[in-house]
This record gives sequence, structure tokens and C-alpha cells, in this order.
Amino acid sequence: MTDYGHELLFGSFITPTAERPERPVALARLSEQLGLDLVTIQDHPYQVRHLDMWTLLSVIGASTSRIALSPNVANLPLRQPVLLARSAATLDLLTGGRVELGLGAGAFRDAIAAVGGPRRTPAESVAALEEGIRIIRAVWDTGQRSIRVDGDHYRVRGAHPGPAPAHGVGIWLGAYKRRMLRLTGRLADGWLPSSTYAPPAELPAMNRMIDDAAAEAGRDPAAIRRLYNVDATLGAEQLAELAIDQGISAFIVMGDDPDLLRAFAGEVAPAVRELVAAERAPSANSTDAARPTASAGPAASTVDDGRRLGRELPWDESTRPTGPKPDPHRTYSARQRAAGQHLVDVHDHLRAELRQLRDLVEQVTTGAAEVDSARSHINTMTIRQNNWTVGTYCESYCRVVTTHHTLEDISIFPHLRRADPALVPVIDRLAEEHHAIHDVLERVDRALVAFVAGPDGAKSLTAAVDLLTDTLLSHLSYEERELVEPLSRLGFM
Repeated sequence: MTDYGHELLFGSFITPTAERPERPVALARLSEQLGLDLVTIQDHPYQVRHLDMWTLLSVIGASTSRIALSPNVANLPLRQPVLLARSAATLDLLTGGRVELGLGAGAFRDAIAAVGGPRRTPAESVAALEEGIRIIRAVWDTGQRSIRVDGDHYRVRGAHPGPAPAHGVGIWLGAYKRRMLRLTGRLADGWLPSSTYAPPAELPAMNRMIDDAAAEAGRDPAAIRRLYNVDATLGAEQLAELAIDQGISAFIVMGDDPDLLRAFAGEVAPAVRELVAAERAPSANSTDAARPTASAGPAASTVDDGRRLGRELPWDESTRPTGPKPDPHRTYSARQRAAGQHLVDVHDHLRAELRQLRDLVEQVTTGAAEVDSARSHINTMTIRQNNWTVGTYCESYCRVVTTHHTLEDISIFPHLRRADPALVPVIDRLAEEHHAIHDVLERVDRALVAFVAGPDGAKSLTAAVDLLTDTLLSHLSYEERELVEPLSRLGFM
């Protein structure tokens, strides 16, 4: 086991497409809104279909307030080390210490040479990267009077250091081969491979090379953060295993689909955090580690209080089947409880988003009712803007709900059917309710069309959102009541 104990981070890996320049900025903003920790941008300066990475990162930095920013990874052959260091430090100062520096040796030699960059052999590329790292760190070290690096690829003689970044910017290397991995162990603050080039099965051998090189250099291997660009095929349990077994502490999802980001932030990330926390908990101290990790029962489900905003529901709640009664004497490990708790956490996220949606609808409809005739034109413009804000928000929320239900329908439900046949009637009913909820979401969509078309749509929109509230809260409580214990007992897959 190689868990280095680093705080878990989750991020997005965005393509800097020039065809729709507003899209990567919007995806970065969405990443922050969803609570992700990090947004990263590809850097291929020879690619004519891409925006310039540093310019784009600067705009993203100005458009966000919390999320960390990093190249993934900066192309050193086409970015002179002194200027690269100063660009990173400048952006770090302007964003209040939110910049990290993903750095690469430059793998596409022909493309680099085609735009005037150096054509280097693999060995020369690694040597140049090592020189570049030393120059970058020297530029940031304002405690010295001048910089002098006499390398085979870079020579800096007498340049003054500065500016210093706002915080200790980490240098994360995109490394795969032996020379690069050993360089990572000797000099880097982090390792940033991609699952497409370094699949999970190859990580143990790569990690050993980094750890061995770090030890030989007198460094603690735990000082090197392990980050991983992942695709959507890796689920929460796989990522949690990578965190515990391979020390990966930052997962960056590759893809430019907003729904992918929503699912990753709203479902995958919380599940990984729960599973890793459950594994780490027994080792908090030696006394607790020797004790059993079982608890009295599964995670607590959310009780339905029975209150409804309207008289309509798309189903008869009295006909809902129930699953087998849990064994009152059974105990559950922390990891088992985490599986059930994850369902509750995902549902709590949906409940919180629903409250925000209701508040937003109420604010806008109240504003529309107070329109002053003397300012009708201005107020109409404002309301129109707010209306579209509501529309966008509602549509985004509905996609999150649909994504969550689709994931249950195609993965969790089949697993529970196979694992415990007594759950089949419950699973069938939940699947039926998912279809009914889809119809309610369609009704919200229709109400949105009426709402943004004119003020007469406010009443139907409120009614539709009330129905969505009653329907969804009823369903989520029923699902938790019936599935939290089975998930704790049987797991997700």
C-alpha cells in the first residue's frame, strides 16, 4: 500500500478550442461552480486549432475566484524557461496564489521544429527539462542577486530573479519513460501522467522508479504529489483504489462535456472521498487501528416528512414495495457504510440544488410581479435576462438528475438485482419512478418555454417546479430507505 496521505483533489482537463473560444472559459467557470479544485488546459502551441494556453489561463483566472489553474502540461521547448517562470509567477500573483505549473519535455518533435523550436532527441529533451526546472526555480528565488545556469540547452548569465509567485508554485511533470520518471523523483513536486498513456496497470512500476530516484536524491517520496488525468471509464472504486494503493491524490477528468463534469463533481468525487476516508480512518492512530472498524448499522437515510406543495404526484406511494428487513444485529465496516452514505450524499447534493432552483424561481417571479410601468422597457430587459438565467439553471439541474438516474439504471440496479433477488420488486419500482421523473422534468422544460416567452408562464413554471420538488423528494427518500442498507451490504458493483 502506498497512500502518501495527501489531500484529495479533483479537476477538469479542458481542450483550448479556438473554434468556440468562449467554451473553454465556460467549462472552467462550470468547474468552479461544481466545486472542483483544479482546472487544467492542454498546451500545444503548434496546434492551429488551439487557443494560446497562457492567454486562456489568464482569462480563466480573471473569470474565476477560487479554483486552481495549471497547464497540462506546458511545452517547454516552445516556452523559454525565464519567460515561462515569470508568466507563471505573474498569473499566480494576479490570482492570489492559484497557479501550479504542469511541465513537459515536448513529445511532438516534428511539430515543435515546424514552428521554429529545437529538434531534440529524447535524452536531450530530458536534459533540457532538467536545466529548465533549475532556471524556473532560480527566477522565483528572489533571495539571490542573479541567476547563472550554464547548460547544454539553456544558458542564463546574470539575469535578475523575480517576480516571486504568491505561493510555492508546484512543478508537476508529465512523465512516462525511465529518464523522465527518475527526473520526477529527483526534482519535481508532482507527477502528472494521463491514463491513455499510463494505464492503471502500469502505474506501480512507474511509481517505483519515482520513489527509488527520490530516495537516491535524499528526498521523501511522499513529497511528490501523484496526479492523474483520467477518462470517464474509471469509476469511483477504481479511483479510490489508485489513491490507496498507488498514492494518486489528484484526479483530473479528461473531456469537454458539461454533463461529464457534473457527474464527476457531483457523484464520482464524493464517492472517492468517502471510500478513501473510510480506508484511512483506521490508521489515524495505532490504538484505533487495533480495534474493529465495524459500526452499529448502515448510514442513516433521509426520512420523508410527508409534506407536499401540491396535490399531484405521478404515482401512488402506498403501492411501493419494500425490500427485505435488515438484520438488526449486523455490523458494517467504515468502507461498507461509505457505499450507502455515498447515495445519501449524492441525493443531498440534488436536494441542495433543488432548493437553489426554487429560490431562483421565486426571486425572478417576484421581480416580474413588481414591474413598474414607467420603467417597463428596462425591467423587461432585466427580467428577460433573469428568465434565461432560470432557464439555463433549470435545464442544467434537470440534466444532473437525469444523469444520476441513468447511472443507477445501467450500473447499480443490475448489480443489486443479481446480488439480492429479494430486491427486484423495489428495483423495478424505482426504475418506473425514474421514467415518471423524466416526464416531470419534461413538464418543467415545457413550463420554461412558456416562462421565457412572457410573464404568463410564471404560474405554470412555479407549479411545475412544485411538482418536481414533491416528486423528487418523495423518490429520493424512498430510494434511500430501500437501498442504503443493501448498498452497504453488497457494494456498488
